[in-house]
Amino acid sequence: MPASRREVKNLRALPGIVHRCCGRRGEYLFRDRREISPEKTFFRPLLHRMMSATTLLVADGGLVYSFLEATIEGKIVLLVLFLGSIFSWSVMITKIRYLHFAKRQSERFSALFRRDRAPLRIFEQGIRFEGSPLYEIYKAGCVELCFQLLGSSEVDETFRDRLETADKIKPPQMRAVTAAMERAVGEAGLKLESQMIILSTAVSGAPFLGLLGTVWGVMDAFGGIARTGSANLAAMAPGVAGALITTVFGLLVAIPAMFGYNFLVTSVRSMIVQAENFAAELSSEIEHRFVEHTSRESRRHLV
Repeated sequence: MPASRREVKNLRALPGIVHRCCGRRGEYLFRDRREISPEKTFFRPLLHRMMSATTLLVADGGLVYSFLEATIEGKIVLLVLFLGSIFSWSVMITKIRYLHFAKRQSERFSALFRRDRAPLRIFEQGIRFEGSPLYEIYKAGCVELCFQLLGSSEVDETFRDRLETADKIKPPQMRAVTAAMERAVGEAGLKLESQMIILSTAVSGAPFLGLLGTVWGVMDAFGGIARTGSANLAAMAPGVAGALITTVFGLLVAIPAMFGYNFLVTSVRSMIVQAENFAAELSSEIEHRFVEHTSRESRRHLV
């Protein structure tokens, strides 16, 4: 059989193969077999090259190929970026869970505090809200207030009786209570902002570290071209691909860290403002109930 007839016969058998693999959609492409002619068989080598390139791309992948072509310096940079990504993701997950828990505990404490309206009732009953910044401020203020009122912050069975018979404190003593709550606000803010330096470092440092690996890799690639004396694209592409992967990884580390940092900073600032407002509210409540203010008659008598 001549070669042209054999080729036409093989092409005419192609729709059946496509129908078994792809169904009717594939058969639709070859519905009119008379359109296939030996003159159009020049597309077959082109199709074979395209399929080979697609298979190579799927098998290897751009990132895998670039990693394999990276220099030892580039792989060290990738290792550092990988470790930085692990630290940044661990900080983001831990902080988000902690802030959610602290916010929930603060809401529970605020509901109980505003329902009773007795400043020392929660402290007297020994109810704890671990993890709540508002509770830590409340506890610090109550401890200092009891020390100024009773000379001791210990809560026992005589606490209620001693509190009812105690004299009110003076304004200088109230300033000590306010200072204790302000210290608690500062400590709560430091605790909320802890480990945020890791995220800020990842946001600002990861792109520059990736750029360092890219510049170093491109420098090595051009050095290799100069040594071999071959300046074609085939000789340049592997080194450039291995150099660019560090920038890609640097951005992959920095972008999630940037979004996480912005979200956490906003949440932390909101909780710090809430803590400052609660400290002012508690200070006002204590001053109204437990501080003795000098009356106008006493001032006139002193004058």
